[in-house]
This record gives sequence, structure tokens and C-alpha cells, in this order.
Amino acid sequence: MPAYPAISALLVWAALTSGAAQAAESDPALAILDGRALFEKLWVAAPSSTRASDGLGPYYNARACSACHHGAGRGHPPAPGDAPVSFVVMTARPDGAGGATPDPTYGHQIQTFAAPGLLAEGQVAVDWTETRVRLDDGSEVALRRPEVAVEALAHGPLDPATLLSPRIAPPVRGLGLIEAIPAAAILARADPDDADGDGISGRANLLSDEAGATLGRFGWKAASPDLPASTARAFAIDIGLSNPAHPEPWGDCTETQDDCRTAPHGDGDARGFEIDQKALDAVAAFLRHIEAPAPRPSDGDDTAPGEALFHGAGCANCHTPSYATAGGGEIHPYSDLLLHDMGPGLADGIVEAGASGSEWRTAPLWGIGLTDAGGGETSYLHDGRARDLLEAILWHGGEADAARNSVMAMPEPDRAALIRFLESL
Repeated sequence: MPAYPAISALLVWAALTSGAAQAAESDPALAILDGRALFEKLWVAAPSSTRASDGLGPYYNARACSACHHGAGRGHPPAPGDAPVSFVVMTARPDGAGGATPDPTYGHQIQTFAAPGLLAEGQVAVDWTETRVRLDDGSEVALRRPEVAVEALAHGPLDPATLLSPRIAPPVRGLGLIEAIPAAAILARADPDDADGDGISGRANLLSDEAGATLGRFGWKAASPDLPASTARAFAIDIGLSNPAHPEPWGDCTETQDDCRTAPHGDGDARGFEIDQKALDAVAAFLRHIEAPAPRPSDGDDTAPGEALFHGAGCANCHTPSYATAGGGEIHPYSDLLLHDMGPGLADGIVEAGASGSEWRTAPLWGIGLTDAGGGETSYLHDGRARDLLEAILWHGGEADAARNSVMAMPEPDRAALIRFLESL
């Protein structure tokens, strides 16, 4: 069973002592435990005798949420020769009006697995292009960039205008606290026209919906407004499960993919969907209650010098250390949760829910020192290209040019102090 950061011992105790007659929908603790079970659940293709678990795919990237978010952590690129796990390839092509649409044949994402009797949409291969960056003290750092190819395409070629964007699964620690930050507090930090002239123009991703404009705060490009929305999308696109927000039983399949559209679909007992609103709410409740990463001791090393360097370099201009939540508490995500232009080095060219091809949401840094995909492997940035924190910093560009250049100019002991501070968050 995957290990997760603590949910809350009190919640577990309440669930175990609440009595069998008390339904999960009237007991928050039971709903959270139900959500964890659904997060770990392995879904199966329809038709199946286990109707409450069928509906997988027909095309999909994972059979369970926990397959990509193992232990609530982040994903990683595949090793040479391995199938991708916790690593997906998004597709989009310009729509001629400043936005983007999915590939007309393959949809939003390349699905690398398929239900029995079907061929997966394709297989993803990752190669790496390496460049070297010279720091001011004469030392060099090797940076790598992923070169993604999609092979064995089952439905013919991609549209010539389609762009590919590899993404690793983001960590899911502390999401409930990020959701609890008042929107006004995030919007107050936005400076889309750089009115203060500091070269940083953080912009809120305002998503249009029936209620008007809603602040996006989750995802690599802040494309989801809240946990129910991001959970529903992940079930639909990554696992292929229909739900109230995405009712299509074939998941991400397009009109050209007849084999997928006509394949058996499952709805179990989920009120017409393969996963219903009650189940989505339970998963969102589980995610909300995964504790945020706590600062970690640094084996006796003083992190204060590194913290001073973090602020002196201007990193805190985007990686905002703290916010007050709606409940009156203070949290330390080290992110302003705004979009920033990160320059051509990190640009994927894909417009996503209002974010441009070079804009990314400031990634929260809390827990950054916990990144370990197993066997000592670490992966940072949206596609996992950075193998350590210095590489991640050196990929920063655009609005982060000045901060990156400041780090490049530091003597090695100062860079090491900065990294020690980041690893303690």
C-alpha cells in the first residue's frame, strides 16, 4: 500500500468509531477514507463482473490515481526502454484565434494503454538533448531537454500543426490548503502589466464558466479552479471514466476513433456514470486532507544564509513564501499561484485554458526536498527534465532571468547554501 503524508489521526479514529450505521456521506472521516480507497483503486475494462470497478478506458494512461501520484509525490520521465508511468504527452494545435484545440484524431493526450481487443493510441519514446551552461565562476552544468516522439500510432499520423507537451504528474500534498487561500489574496499579487517595473508580471489565469470568471490555481498552467474540477478531468482523460463533468463514456476518444467509441463502456451502479459525483467528492475530500509538507531539519546546517540568498536573488518575487487561508491560518507554499512567462527554454508552445505557450504557474516549493521517484531519482519542472534543483533554476528564463542570473553569479558555497535552504522547505 502506498505511503502518504498523514491525513489526520483524528479522522481515522473518528471513522473507526463512528458506527456502521453512519453513512460516508454524513461522516466526513468516512468520506475521506472512501476517497483514499478510490484514489488507490485499480479500474478494469467493461464488461466486468465487478460492475462498480469497470469502465476503464477504452484508452487510458493509468488504471489508478495512485499509479501516477505514488505516495502523493510527483511523477518522473521514463527510463530508456521503459513504458511511461506518471508521464503523459498532451497534444494541442493552434486554433487561429489565439487558443488551441486538441489533436483532431488523438484528442487531448496520447493514451499509451487500451482495453482488451484495442490497440493503444501510440507509444511514447523520450530522448534527451544536452547542453552545457557555464556559470560565472567557470564551472559548467549539463542541462537536458526531452525530445518526445510518438510511435506506432494506431489511427494514422498526428495533425501536422499538433504540438506535443510532455508532463509529469504533480505532487498532491497540501492541495486543500491551496484551495483555501482566498482568491482575492492571489489576485492582489497579480501585476499583468508590470506596473511596478520590476520585470515580473504575474498574471491570474481567469477561467470562464457559467458563473463568469473563476481563478485557476491547480495544474502546471493553473487550468483547474478547484479540486473537484481537476479530479473529474483526471478521471476522464487519464483513466477514461465518465463522470458528471465529463459524461462521455469513451473518455478522450475522438469521433475518428470508432473502435473506441463503440467499445463496451461501464457505468456500474454509478447513476449513469462510470464514477459519480459522490465518488468524485470523496476523492477531492481525501486530497484536501493530505497534509502539507512540513519544513525539515537540515542535519544541523543553518539554512538562514540560504534563505537570505533566496530573497536576495529575487526568487521570492514569484515563490511567495506565505499566505493566510480563509480559516485564518498561515501556510507556506512558496508560490504566488500566478502565471509567469518563463521564456523560450521552458515554452511548450501550447495555449492551455488561457495560459500562453510560454506561461507556467509558479510551482509551490514546499516539499521540494522530498522529491524522489525511487532509487534516488529526482525530477523537477513540468516535464521532469531537471535532475537536481540547480538544473531547475538554470532552466528559468523570461520573467525569472534576473533571479537565474543572480544564482549563476553566486560563488559555489552560496549556491550550496541556497540549495540547502530549498531542500529544507
